Amino acid sequence: MNYTPELIDPRTLYFDHSNPRIAEFNITEQTPEEEIIGILWHEMGVDEIVMSIKSSGFFANESLVAVRENGRNIVIEGNRRLAAIKCLLNPSLADYIGINKNILFATEEVLASIEQIPVIFVDERKEAWKFIGFKHINGPAKWGSYAKAQYISQIKNEYQIPLNQIAVQIGDTHRTVQKLYQGLQVIEQAESLGKFSRTDINAPRLYFSHLYTGLNYEGVKDFLGIKDVSEETANPVPANKQEELELLLLWLFGSKSKNFEPVIKSQNPDLRYLDEVVKNKEATYALKEGESLVYAYEISQPKEKTFEQSLLDAKRALQRSHSFQTEGFNGTDESLLRLSASVAKLADELYSSMELKWEQLQNKGIEKKRRFSED
Repeated sequence: MNYTPELIDPRTLYFDHSNPRIAEFNITEQTPEEEIIGILWHEMGVDEIVMSIKSSGFFANESLVAVRENGRNIVIEGNRRLAAIKCLLNPSLADYIGINKNILFATEEVLASIEQIPVIFVDERKEAWKFIGFKHINGPAKWGSYAKAQYISQIKNEYQIPLNQIAVQIGDTHRTVQKLYQGLQVIEQAESLGKFSRTDINAPRLYFSHLYTGLNYEGVKDFLGIKDVSEETANPVPANKQEELELLLLWLFGSKSKNFEPVIKSQNPDLRYLDEVVKNKEATYALKEGESLVYAYEISQPKEKTFEQSLLDAKRALQRSHSFQTEGFNGTDESLLRLSASVAKLADELYSSMELKWEQLQNKGIEKKRRFSED
């Protein structure tokens, strides 16, 4: 781009509701400006820009980039800087944001310097995509995976730019760009089918990386029927997998309307557990019926593996209790003593049952006793 900046009153500039980073927080055209500023402040470090402007002034060589749409000056690059300037020019926003108003106090000299700020206007958004993409995907002001996916999808679908060209321009691998694009297409397909809504997620934000990462797992790909589907397909999930699509997004993101908490709390180990669950019909049904992810995962595993893991877990728990016994049991709480007795009884019964099976398999009818002590 090679455009001459115009000096514009920042009060006449508007935030871009379709900005990938802002859209991550379910911002729509009906969202009040104050709410957008609050999100930018608390989630994207606007306070740092405010402090910089207060101490050093606004850097005139860092022009905002805007487009004129529907009679408005929409800032498509520089929304954080715009939020910082609007806060300094209108300190009453502190009450809405929930911060001390003194933070927004600036000298008359600073305020005068931001009464007019440099803005480069492009004729259409497409003109700015290369610059914005490089800066925010692999440049100095990186976006998260959801914002990246939003941006890549917009460039491909609206401007018909091939993904390989986008990858070259933004300095990322073609494979990464494909997976980000596919993840967002899965969401958009589910929304078009009425199976999902980004405004209904039961979380403060859409943790897109859960889906983006999950689509790399073989079990998840088979569950959605996209194993052999190109990552560049606009509607990747086949018609016979719509129920699975709805279930997967429900498990990943939850639903406020259904009062359903997402089963994925963290990618490790939850995504791995979910991948194993969806490979197994019985485990998938259990999760669908409301059982916990851990329980469904145990169903999906070979019984020998689950049994061994439960023994190891029990041993670790007993070792932990033993280490706390000196200070944790004062000798007067009978309920704890009874609890310990029930644990001992369960351990004895388990060992006796295992020993009997061992003897039967070994075809030895010797007197019953413990033949192995703890290693």
